Amino acid sequence: MSASSTGTSHDPTQPERPDLSLGDVVGKLGDDLSGLLTTQVEIAKLEIKQEVTKAAKGAGLLSSGAFAALVAVFMLSAALAWGIAVPLNEWLGFLIVGLLWTTAALVLAMVGKKKFADVNAVPEKTVAEIKADKALASELP
Repeated sequence: MSASSTGTSHDPTQPERPDLSLGDVVGKLGDDLSGLLTTQVEIAKLEIKQEVTKAAKGAGLLSSGAFAALVAVFMLSAALAWGIAVPLNEWLGFLIVGLLWTTAALVLAMVGKKKFADVNAVPEKTVAEIKADKALASELP
């Protein structure tokens, strides 16, 4: 047996608030549904904010990869120019540095692309909750 806050047991076949009219109950139901929808909108906002944060991180990594690729082009171009103009040992250093920048650019671009692939702009949890609430509401008399 369960006890209420006053210490007495409650008969489940009897209304909890017999003093409420049908209009009051319907009004309370409307208020409860309004509060539920407000809560779900807030949850959706939080989910979208999380996805936008993921997208921003992916954009930052992708931008870093693009910058690294630009540096690689400059370095490789300088290495090629030195390779034509001076003995082998001087341009080889520039070539190695350029290849390192190229590797960094590829790694950053791949990580950034993966971050973008993980972004989901639809708040899946909230959509599922709204569908469940809609189904529940359609079953009400």
